[in-house]
Amino acid sequence: MHTRLPEPNADERAHSDQLLLRLREEIAAHGPMPFSQYMHRCLYTPGLGYYSAGKAKFGAAGDFVTAPELGGLFARCVVNAVQPLLAALGDEADFLELGGGSGVFAEVALKGLAASGTMPRYYLILEPSADLRERQRLHLAASLPAELNARVQWLDGPPEADWRGVLFANEVIDALPTTRFTVQGGEIYEEHITLDGNGHLQRTDRPADALVSGAVRHVERDLGTTFADGYRSELLPQLPYWIQAIAGSLTAGVMLFIDYGYVRREFYLPERDDGTLMAHYRHRAHNDPLHLPGLNDLTASVDFTALAEAGKSAGFDLAVYLPQAQFLIGAGLQDVFQSMQAEVMDEHGGYQLAQQVKRLMLPDQMGERFQAMLFARGIDALSLPDDLLTADQRGRL
Repeated sequence: MHTRLPEPNADERAHSDQLLLRLREEIAAHGPMPFSQYMHRCLYTPGLGYYSAGKAKFGAAGDFVTAPELGGLFARCVVNAVQPLLAALGDEADFLELGGGSGVFAEVALKGLAASGTMPRYYLILEPSADLRERQRLHLAASLPAELNARVQWLDGPPEADWRGVLFANEVIDALPTTRFTVQGGEIYEEHITLDGNGHLQRTDRPADALVSGAVRHVERDLGTTFADGYRSELLPQLPYWIQAIAGSLTAGVMLFIDYGYVRREFYLPERDDGTLMAHYRHRAHNDPLHLPGLNDLTASVDFTALAEAGKSAGFDLAVYLPQAQFLIGAGLQDVFQSMQAEVMDEHGGYQLAQQVKRLMLPDQMGERFQAMLFARGIDALSLPDDLLTADQRGRL
């Protein structure tokens, strides 16, 4: 069934089998498990989940490459976009990154902010994975000057006290445990994971609860149509509560989300009738989330219309929405590229820089597949770069 995927080694298979045993025990004890709960277990079970264990995740040695891992161009552009807002907030402003990856973004961002003369009071990283947190700590200690590294702090949860500053999340929402739904006889069902007669994981559908049914009906009303029988897709009914939880204490500042996804009418196209759920294993994408639990990254594309609704419900104003390519151009891509080009020491470095631009900007790479959405509260969003404001595409939502 998965002949095109690499085989795990003995340690990896034993790791997956250990998580699989826990899943079987939980399902046997409590009955079918909602897919969102299964996804959470696969990604975040302490010591066994994909993001909670020690396996390399980012870059050539991992399973996928994020924009910050390509090089410094992406992070420098993000700094250009938010630096005026951070400066306007003053010396007490903080920068909060959700999910710090390998620590590369934090390194480039802090160096860029220092060069611009706008330093946050603290650079905060909210990282649920103890393994990734330690990798970030080691990377930043080795790559930052001591005075910059001293500003970095890791959080165990969202800030509880009121704060001012910038909240940044790159490829975070796609990893939130998603709900899978389907329509049968005009009724809404939620996808669950259960066991077959041989103890193997399998999918099954059960009548959806009021929260999931209400969320699906809201999407239908917004689209002005009903889903056909057999249609299957994803949504995040918890998204408004998640936004409130992570940013409720942000009294003045901005939230910037960059992720892959679509506006609602494109997310729920009739032909996209099995949703957007994908698994990633050693740089190969496949559509079987039950394969080797704990060794695959599981993701679903973002409904940016839902994100806009969630941000507004949390008390934020939507300031800018546009594809990643347009965001990077508006954030000074050309100037950043020329600056980095001047720093290149050889032909190979020039080639690598050109490859960064292609991956970040081409429509069939990250340029159109990824979108940027920026919210503001308690601050004038007109402080954003003019080129970003003029390229705004909120009308598409």
